[in-house]
Amino acid sequence: MTNPADSIEIQNVVASTGIGQELDLEALAEDLPGADFNPDNFPGLVYRTQEPKAAALIFRSGKIVCTGAKSIDDVHEALGIIFEKLRGLQIPVEDDPEITVQNIVSSADLGHNLNLNALAIGLGLEDV
Repeated sequence: MTNPADSIEIQNVVASTGIGQELDLEALAEDLPGADFNPDNFPGLVYRTQEPKAAALIFRSGKIVCTGAKSIDDVHEALGIIFEKLRGLQIPVEDDPEITVQNIVSSADLGHNLNLNALAIGLGLEDV
């Protein structure tokens, strides 16, 4: 059997940042090619980067959540692209906004089946 640690893969990194000012998402959706904004379905504007592949959820408050990245470096690169796009639209963004990693989802092959019910009870249901 191989070492389970060898099979660990990052599936998703979620991080947040902000630009410190409110945004007009309707205007931003018109000015930012590829932006998806449908306030009836979701209150934020969605902008996807292709390389690295990630999605930025941009909110009216100026908060930005980056999701779908495969590494912390990809988060920083994707958000750097977003910041440059915003600057190109004359929206002031500080030189190095603070980026906080909120969550990392990973997977691994442990080499055998798990009884998830027994694990949930063993860990304590309030911790699951």
